[in-house]
Amino acid sequence: MKTRYLILEDGTVFKGNAFGSEEGTIGEVIFTTAMTGYQESISDPSNCGQILTFTYPMVGNYGINPDDFEAIELGLSGVVIRELAEQPSNFRSAGTLSDFLEAKNVPGIEGIDTRKLTRIIRKHGSLKGHLTKAGEEVDVAKVVETLKATEIKINVVEQVSTKRPYPSPGRGKRVVLVDFGMKHGILRELNKRNCDVIVVPYNTTAKEILGMNPDGVMLSNGPGDPTDIPEVIAMVKEIIGQVPIFGVCLGHQLISLASGATSFKLKFGHRGGNHPVKDLITGRTELTSQNHGFAIDADSLANTDLEITHVALNDGTVEGVRHKKFPVYSVQFHPEGSCGPEDSTHLFDQFIELMNDVNKKENSHA
Repeated sequence: MKTRYLILEDGTVFKGNAFGSEEGTIGEVIFTTAMTGYQESISDPSNCGQILTFTYPMVGNYGINPDDFEAIELGLSGVVIRELAEQPSNFRSAGTLSDFLEAKNVPGIEGIDTRKLTRIIRKHGSLKGHLTKAGEEVDVAKVVETLKATEIKINVVEQVSTKRPYPSPGRGKRVVLVDFGMKHGILRELNKRNCDVIVVPYNTTAKEILGMNPDGVMLSNGPGDPTDIPEVIAMVKEIIGQVPIFGVCLGHQLISLASGATSFKLKFGHRGGNHPVKDLITGRTELTSQNHGFAIDADSLANTDLEITHVALNDGTVEGVRHKKFPVYSVQFHPEGSCGPEDSTHLFDQFIELMNDVNKKENSHA
């Protein structure tokens, strides 16, 4: 393997081995604590523009298969791991992680101290980083200067959203699924419930959505800062009260902002498959899958029509809300993530029940 460096904006340098693409990249360096599911993590559109560090020490041991993708194209900028498994062992494996990243032009570095890197991020917050080209020797001081001057600000939602509407037919409830960088696990859960789904781009207007006569609207996950898409916040504000709505991750943040709340950037985000969340309605605690760098300010919800339904037990941040007047609710975590023995897929059943209840009320008044 050729040598590759990961250089952080604070001047820290990690020397390791290059894998995947030989090209270099710049991105926000983040970490995930998930012990499995690396294929789902690297294909999650919510990682668009980021260099993803895995805290689990060995990655690639069960290869890459055609069934576990959350998206076909990769949006992330790079991958950082402690040890790369070059000979995967799994009956579903169709190739290696390195070969897959090379085909998708995503660079990786392995053989570095990911524990040290994670501790740096936890202490200082997410940092900009540069993965050098394979075999390239660079002037660290110049790279650091460039990183400090670089503003990683792109319309990441536009980059990962579908460009045109498409159907995923079913015989049940009609759901318009707004794609902000949708994990396909969300679509699979709706398909399991026989929903007649229409997936639409992030910038679809409220008039266009309501014109499809949906029984409900699903707002997907996605990358970046929710305040970067004010036109979407305006759209969500317009459809609240018109139709049942279920939001996940970025969709949760957009519902909250549309209702008058505010958001803030977390120091190092919540990413992994082992985040405990307490449901304030039932009193139950669930282990959840999460991948977000922003959260909703709990105090800002006091002047809205939303009430908090879920909180993160690690830091007390808002993990779920519901509307006091209308059939609208959302969660910050990924209920389709299926990461623990007490999964949260029942939230999709709740969405079906909500649409059924609204239909019954409308029919009773007809």
